[in-house]
Amino acid sequence: MTWVGNNVDLVVGYLLSHVWLSIVPTVLGFALALPVGWWLNRRPALQGAVLSVGNVLYTIPSLAFILILPGILGTGFLDPTNVVIALTVYAFAVMVRSAVDGFASVSPAVLDAARASGFDRLGLALRVELPLAGPVLLAGLRVVSVSSVSLVSVGALAGVGNLGKLFTNGVRTDNQAEIVTGLVLVIALALVLDLLLVLAGRFVMPWSVGAHAARAGAA
Repeated sequence: MTWVGNNVDLVVGYLLSHVWLSIVPTVLGFALALPVGWWLNRRPALQGAVLSVGNVLYTIPSLAFILILPGILGTGFLDPTNVVIALTVYAFAVMVRSAVDGFASVSPAVLDAARASGFDRLGLALRVELPLAGPVLLAGLRVVSVSSVSLVSVGALAGVGNLGKLFTNGVRTDNQAEIVTGLVLVIALALVLDLLLVLAGRFVMPWSVGAHAARAGAA
């Protein structure tokens, strides 16, 4: 605790950097994966190929990915943009599968009923498919969020400031307090973001909470 008290500004700065480096790729990955997953759900023949590409992208070592991006994008090696882009790719690779599964979980009978009620293609997607796919999408988003929080730490090895710096600095100076502080804050941040997503899901999709309770009661 003494080390933390003497380095509050440093820790807070790394924490804030870690927060935005985690949230931005999560949001971007979700925003990109949502329309792609909806589109793939209507083209089963292409799903295998596209999802396989996503799997390959996710297997790229994160540190290597971050380090080669400056040569591709012309950014500096210490530019946080490299971390954001790399993590957005990983978030998309994970989220697109959840998006496909989410839209596939919508009952064809419900879609037929909605079409019979006069919904056009856009209205069907936004007012019927998206809400019903919401629980699966939320589950995928929670995985992406936790994964992003974890992967951001790797950016510290490329010189980008975040909580991962507490690990690298702690190892370099043999400071266990610094390492433990970084570990605790990374775990806490992942838990907080996950909790916020759960609460947001309950607010945006109150019907899913009732359905879950009904299933639990039946069991």
